[in-house]
Amino acid sequence: MSNQERSAERRRRAVAASAAAAAAASVAAEALEAAQPAHSALLAASIGRVARRIREELGLTLATVAERARISPGMLSRLETGRVSPSLETIVALAEVLGVRPALLLQEVGDDEGGAQHVSHGQGLEVVRRGTKRGHTYHLLAAQRGPQKVFEPFLVTLTDRSEIFPGFQHAGTEFIHILSGEIRYRHGKESYLLKEGDSLTFRGDVAHGPERLVRVPIRMLSIIIYGDEGVG
Repeated sequence: MSNQERSAERRRRAVAASAAAAAAASVAAEALEAAQPAHSALLAASIGRVARRIREELGLTLATVAERARISPGMLSRLETGRVSPSLETIVALAEVLGVRPALLLQEVGDDEGGAQHVSHGQGLEVVRRGTKRGHTYHLLAAQRGPQKVFEPFLVTLTDRSEIFPGFQHAGTEFIHILSGEIRYRHGKESYLLKEGDSLTFRGDVAHGPERLVRVPIRMLSIIIYGDEGVG
């Protein structure tokens, strides 16, 4: 092969390599473009799930939250079901109404495929409840995917001896384990003195709740198990 022929062959190979690289880049760009809407949809669904879960924990109606956040009920409904992606302004407004930091609405808890959820120390989703203004804190330790909840685990910290608790009632079975402190806890007509390391399991549909905070701060794990049927 002459020098001229070898030069022509190198040019041909260079052109072919360039065309192949361009084609690969085009395929990658198309894949990235297709993936971005999918990621956006997953993020919107995640934000909606968290917002709805917090709203329901607070006992607030969709209409009430929508009014306070200055958006329409229809828009909030679409947001909670992941059909629209909220703007930053909407996320901030919702967080203010729900009493949480905006970052908490954006956090992804667990694996999208449902294999496992890892929540690092202090990173549980803080939810606002009746005792929050009195210095009590409630951290949700897992956020289930899907329309129904099978269980809910909370890390609860109680700090104010003077707090008066009403009776709670809910579906399913509840398990509480005292991590620190001492509390007198009532269930129906019975009252139990629970100390560090003690546990109590009971039906959630019977009136229950703290009766007296004996030694604070009290930290306890509370797990509500709804069963296979779950709750909406």
